Amino acid sequence: MSTIVIGIGNLLMTDEGVGVHVARWLTDHRVLPEEVDVLDGGTGGFHLMGHFQNYDRVILVDATADGQNPGTITQLQPRYASDYPQTLTAHDIGLKDLIEAMYLLDSKPEIILFTISIRMPVDFGVELSADVAACVPRVAEAVRTYLAAGG
Repeated sequence: MSTIVIGIGNLLMTDEGVGVHVARWLTDHRVLPEEVDVLDGGTGGFHLMGHFQNYDRVILVDATADGQNPGTITQLQPRYASDYPQTLTAHDIGLKDLIEAMYLLDSKPEIILFTISIRMPVDFGVELSADVAACVPRVAEAVRTYLAAGG
């Protein structure tokens, strides 16, 4: 099964960029199997459609403002755009629209979503808060464990 891990987020908005930080950590530390691709997906949206069409499985990593303690990691397997947390941050509309478009094209891959809880509102800046930064290697390990278990 071809697999890609896509980190979503805006690096200029502190913790909101955590998905991209996880993607970079995974690339730098090479803890995933060689056949698994990793991508900095930026703020998501339709420019990612080719990746959704070319892989059997897409693992998304994104921030969520769900009221849990910052750095809380949650794994979901949403089937429809409406199954995604309503608290994904600023780019959630583009990502949810992409998922809906994939259904219309009848070419949706298996999607796994790892969310990291953040506190809102976020400030402008490129550094993660201490709580969210500490969870980056834990999220990477959760993705690796998921894949090692047969995903």
